[in-house]
Order: sequence, then structure tokens, then C-alpha cells
Amino acid sequence: MAALRPALTRFFMRSVKNHADVEDLVQEVFLRIVRRGSFDTYAGFASYALQAAASALKDRNRRRVVRLFAQHVSFDPEVHGGELPGLERELLSRDELRSTSVALAQLPERTRSVFSLRRLDGLSFAEISQRLGISVSAAEKHMLRATRHLMAATRDAS
Repeated sequence: MAALRPALTRFFMRSVKNHADVEDLVQEVFLRIVRRGSFDTYAGFASYALQAAASALKDRNRRRVVRLFAQHVSFDPEVHGGELPGLERELLSRDELRSTSVALAQLPERTRSVFSLRRLDGLSFAEISQRLGISVSAAEKHMLRATRHLMAATRDAS
């Protein structure tokens, strides 16, 4: 295989624009050779390697078409790097959680219960009304009050 590497590299260098892909394609050919198994003669081996190289190139081009490669945009940290570093992101998340917890604690007990049953436990308004002994309409109003309060509190915290 070492003897074929320069020939395969030249073949792919002539065929692809991005020379960073050349080594990947050479490795793909070697993988196909290993999967194929033994060969009777060196001529059969070399012939198979060139056929595998042409096939690997066709497969690569087919994948690029199917995956709409021409429409891909390379990642640019200045443009796409909206994520904060890990520690800073964690501190901001903790701060948001703290302000949300404070806002929840400011709610009347019944409103806080309705919010908790709806958002955390996933109960329907009918189930909440049965559990708390209030009307469905009252449960909906408590939820609306809680949501407005939390939105205002998080907006003020930002």
C-alpha cells in the first residue's frame, strides 16, 4: 500500500479542489482494499486500487450533491459564535435561575401552585382545577398571572 500512496495522492490532487480532502480519500481507498481482502497478483492489486480511487471520488461527489455541499457556510466564530464560554454561560444561567426562583417566591401561594402543577408536573387545567378545588377559568387566570409576572421579572433582570 505504501507504494500506491504517491500515485493515489497525485490522482486525487488532480481531481479535487480542496487538497485537505486528499488524505481522507487515500485512506478511503486503503479501507476499501482492506475490506476486499487478498489479491492474486500485484497487477490485480494496483488495478483494484485505481478502480477504488475512482469509485471513492464518485461517492464523495455524490455525497456532496445529496448534502447540498455548495450551500454550506463555514463556521466563523465572529459571525456564529454566539455561545459564551462555559464558565460565563454557567454563571449567567445560575443568575437567571436565581431571579426566576425569586420571582416565583413573590407569587401568591395559589398562583405558584397552579404554575408548578401546569409547567413542572404537566397537568391540564381541568386536573389542576380538580386538585385545587377551583374552576378551570380560575386556574387559567392564575397561570396567566404567573406567566406575566415571570416574564416581567426576567425582563427586568436582563
